[in-house]
Amino acid sequence: MAGNQSLYLSRRIKNVVALSLSTLATLIGLVFLAWILWETLRQGIGALNFKLFTKITAYGEDGGLLNAMVGSLIINFIGIAIATPIGVMAGTWLAEYANRTKLGETIRFLNDILLSAPSIVLGLFVYTIVVLPTTAITSGSTTFSGLAGGVALALIALPVIVRTTDEMLRLVPSTLREAALSLGVPQWKLTVNILIRAARSGIITGVLLALARISGETAPLLFTAFGNNYMTANPMDKMSSLPQVIYQYANDPGETMHAIAWAGAFVVTMFVLLLSLASRLVLSRNKVSHD
Repeated sequence: MAGNQSLYLSRRIKNVVALSLSTLATLIGLVFLAWILWETLRQGIGALNFKLFTKITAYGEDGGLLNAMVGSLIINFIGIAIATPIGVMAGTWLAEYANRTKLGETIRFLNDILLSAPSIVLGLFVYTIVVLPTTAITSGSTTFSGLAGGVALALIALPVIVRTTDEMLRLVPSTLREAALSLGVPQWKLTVNILIRAARSGIITGVLLALARISGETAPLLFTAFGNNYMTANPMDKMSSLPQVIYQYANDPGETMHAIAWAGAFVVTMFVLLLSLASRLVLSRNKVSHD
């Protein structure tokens, strides 16, 4: 009896310690998040005005970030539009057709390597396979472009979507597969109509997280989209983006440019935060509906 009580007390102490450390880690993360938001807002409050969203960067200190915001939306859309179908199909194949094969494990390992690859390396890779051939084919009339930037961001988003799709599909109970197959449902119809629908909230969450991941990338765009001080919606033109403009303005000696850079950083941070909250909301709503 005394042994059981001491074991119970030991487990209670370990539980309290683990819970305390987890709570402390959460509080530290929240403090740093609040600190980042406050610092970007404090530094950029002077530039957070109407012209920031209505004027382009060509006006310099009297301008805004409209063309950079539009460029970021276009480049991010291109990247996520390329990565989503490929990532979902690849993750589905890994989970349903290569789950316990050596080939599947090898591809998962390579996907993890791509997931941790430096973004600047991917930017240089796209510069080599997209920008340089495009320059040669068009005799220099088209070099850097928003399309090349979208391809670079797609390579960054792709492993995130593959990993999320793979994990979400493997979380679907095997009894659901067995029940469908026992009724004579073909494998492809089981995958498309049942399994993907069951895991769609997790897949959508992965896509949103991938979009948040690529929204703040700067290095790949320096080698691909390059930048543009004027408004353009043509993906074959050089295209500005918020991270690239923030990097450019942060290196400028003028205080006004620094304030605009901080304001742009605040906009990017809020966009990523809202995407993260949206992904959590999608996932939590699906859990509630299943419960």
